[in-house]
Amino acid sequence: MISPTIDQALGFTIPSRNARGRVVRLGPVLDEVLAAHAYPPVIERLLSSALVLAALLGSTLKDAGGQLTLQAQTENGAVSLLVADYKGGEVRGYAQFDADRLAEVGSDPTLFGLFGKGYLAITFDQAVTGERYQGIVPLEGDSLAKAAEHYFFQSEQIPSVLQIATSHGADGRCMAAGLLLQHLPEGEVGRERLHVRHDHPEWEHVQALAATLKDGELTDGTLPLTDIVWRLFHEEEEVRVTDPVPLSKGCRCDLSHIRGVIGRFSAEERAEMADEKGIIGVDCAFCSRLFPVALDSFA
Repeated sequence: MISPTIDQALGFTIPSRNARGRVVRLGPVLDEVLAAHAYPPVIERLLSSALVLAALLGSTLKDAGGQLTLQAQTENGAVSLLVADYKGGEVRGYAQFDADRLAEVGSDPTLFGLFGKGYLAITFDQAVTGERYQGIVPLEGDSLAKAAEHYFFQSEQIPSVLQIATSHGADGRCMAAGLLLQHLPEGEVGRERLHVRHDHPEWEHVQALAATLKDGELTDGTLPLTDIVWRLFHEEEEVRVTDPVPLSKGCRCDLSHIRGVIGRFSAEERAEMADEKGIIGVDCAFCSRLFPVALDSFA
């Protein structure tokens, strides 16, 4: 039986401190995503962190059909591409890396050691309006969480705290969890943005409380997410908690969809894609499944 404290995203707000937050924990969903690949431990931890980050950000979308895509990329690092996305409570992701370069950086590399000089792109796609917003920042800091903090401060001008933890149990199962805490935007007429103030005790107080959270608490599958929020902020005047969002593995690869995409190409182009048996093989990077599409099925 899966614990109700795992594979969930929980939102909360602290009105008196003008702060909002999110707590996410992934367990069986994480195992399911990783099972599709034979990643080394370093890449498993990196992808686990990316999936937690995607869930932290994506679960804040008010548009139920919206999608959050996280992409970290470089041309000269051990990891050339890292992708994770969130849509409607479903997460998926994959990584591309150079095994030889990865072996050179050791078992506990820095973010720079993995990517070198790369960038982090975060894209929000709104299903209702069709609008897309993307922010891109350099991959800076000692972790993916720190790079995302930099993204929010530079692209959104929203001071944020991000903490992500990963662990492997004695049974080999993975656990990854994270906390996102942000100061509510204050850009309305007559109100100052936080970054122009000389002091901001409300936000500093919330930051100090968040800093007491231990990685072991985040990845403790027996500790409810609501208890984490309570431990951190129980002395506050009011903490409002939203209904938890269940999380699951999602891969939107579908044979009919793939056929539709291939069908947009000309007959000559499709013939070039096919092998000697007249089969077009489409490999899904997210789930490592191969979809064979017969050339004569378009006749």
